[in-house]
Amino acid sequence: MGTRAPDEPDADGRKGVVQMRAVLVRESGGPQVLVAAQLPEPMAGPGEVVIEVSHVDIGFVETQIRSGGFTEYFPIRPPYVPGGGVSGTVRTVGEGVDAGWLGRRVIASVGATGGCAERVVASVDRLAPVPDGVGLREAAALVHDGATAAALLERTAPKPGERVLVLGASGGMGTLLVQLLHAAGVHVVAVARGERKGALVRELGADTVIDGAEPEWAERARTALADAGGAADVVLDGVGGETGLAAFPLTAEGGRFSAHGAPTGRFAPVDPQEAARRSIALFGIADVQLTETEHARLAGRALAEVAAGRLRPVIGHVYPLAEASQAHAAIEARSLIGKALLTTGS
Repeated sequence: MGTRAPDEPDADGRKGVVQMRAVLVRESGGPQVLVAAQLPEPMAGPGEVVIEVSHVDIGFVETQIRSGGFTEYFPIRPPYVPGGGVSGTVRTVGEGVDAGWLGRRVIASVGATGGCAERVVASVDRLAPVPDGVGLREAAALVHDGATAAALLERTAPKPGERVLVLGASGGMGTLLVQLLHAAGVHVVAVARGERKGALVRELGADTVIDGAEPEWAERARTALADAGGAADVVLDGVGGETGLAAFPLTAEGGRFSAHGAPTGRFAPVDPQEAARRSIALFGIADVQLTETEHARLAGRALAEVAAGRLRPVIGHVYPLAEASQAHAAIEARSLIGKALLTTGS
């Protein structure tokens, strides 16, 4: 899946002919380890397609993998091509694949690596068609965050009228969660850092926005939830660490707490025994590890919401493929609102 490292032989055992641009992580480290590379064009095997890439989805976890972290979840060693999700057009199909896919606009999760290239290989089971009226730029923003947001809402099942606390509400997935929860009739208390991010989250439908940069943010969130009727029925923690841990006491007895995010460097260290004592259902990153077919189904659901006008991906900046290092630096600096994407175009 994805692409091969530049010195890896092609399917015939020979060195591949340089034919496409890509990005390579040459060693673990800071954004500067991302370099331009020339790689052989991939070929579709049985059950696979080759996608002409339009945009590449990148997220915070990719910066952590690049720096050498999270090896227990992602045992990836340099050199490798980063990027796990793409939007584009199917150019060739492998054996056993319906020729009807040729020319179709799609999004695909290609795994943990391989996406930052002009062309990638993906299993046909990973493809989600992009509806008419939805651009490939917007579609790329949903490859992972759209599917994961839909999965989180399936797992935690918030109901109309319930109170949901969203941490990291101004990020790529947080902005999607706020919109989907608002559309479902949920009372949303959102935590975002700074006035600019807070204003966006409020515009997207949050009932109350708490500035996460303030030391007393947790008490303010507690007050906002109490004003809405009680503690949080669901907490969606996309931040992790001490921030996520501080949100756990805001969860109602018998509620649901999802510790799925870790841009702080670790997931919220919630005590399972304390959760059991309070009858709180705990969810974690394992609960949103999706099979190929689940991912395609849930990504397709998010695309349908965009096509219907009920969901708007928030894209902070689109960088050329050659500026992948700048994109990673901006993500780490938390200077963007919403998603960062790469484009293979000019």
